[in-house]
Amino acid sequence: MKRYAAEFLGTFWLVMGGCGSAVLAAGFPEVGIGLHGVALAFGLTVLTMAYAIGPISGCHLNPAVSIGLWAGGRFATSQVVPYIVAQVLGGAAAGGVLYLIASGAAGFDVSQGFAANGYAAHSPGGYSLQAALICEVVMTLFFLLIIMGATDARAPAGFAPIAIGLALTLIHLISIPVTNTSVNPARSTGVALYVGDWAIAQLWLFWLAPIAGAVLGAWLYRLIAGEAREPVASTEAA
Repeated sequence: MKRYAAEFLGTFWLVMGGCGSAVLAAGFPEVGIGLHGVALAFGLTVLTMAYAIGPISGCHLNPAVSIGLWAGGRFATSQVVPYIVAQVLGGAAAGGVLYLIASGAAGFDVSQGFAANGYAAHSPGGYSLQAALICEVVMTLFFLLIIMGATDARAPAGFAPIAIGLALTLIHLISIPVTNTSVNPARSTGVALYVGDWAIAQLWLFWLAPIAGAVLGAWLYRLIAGEAREPVASTEAA
């Protein structure tokens, strides 16, 4: 239960920090953080939580990551569903808190997006379903590749959160104009529940594409890296 609680709190922080920055701070007159700030905010949520709860749960914060790590032989089958449930509940709870805060401003209209992910008419840049699908698959593929590489026994110890946080920042810099960036079904669900309507109708893509990309990324890493060994430095010292 401690692991599940950690995943709940970690995913809450990811949605609160990432989506909260987009809803509350991105377009604020004159001092708004814009696309770059939102991208950095998502990366910082993962980086900070990786150090905070990584030793407890591994800090997945993302159903696609849990499934990808399972596909990569890094995660037990029995833990996948409980992790996903905790992540989705954490994202939904954060979405509710964010809604309560945002609705305190005059003129707030949740139907305008609320940091929800979308394609076609609901893509920030008007990108098609096909473009959104490809983007989400490729972004999540490389996210898993980086996660598995950074946490491999051969990688330098202690730096994985930095690499993973920066990777998520880069992913957002690339793909916010396409889909508002998901690569995380719990993040997408956490805000779509409050938008309803089109966000719920398009939510399937932001489960399917990240999970497919995560599995492909995990398989690709295993193909190029083989089984994890002791850190290279230890081997050379020996």
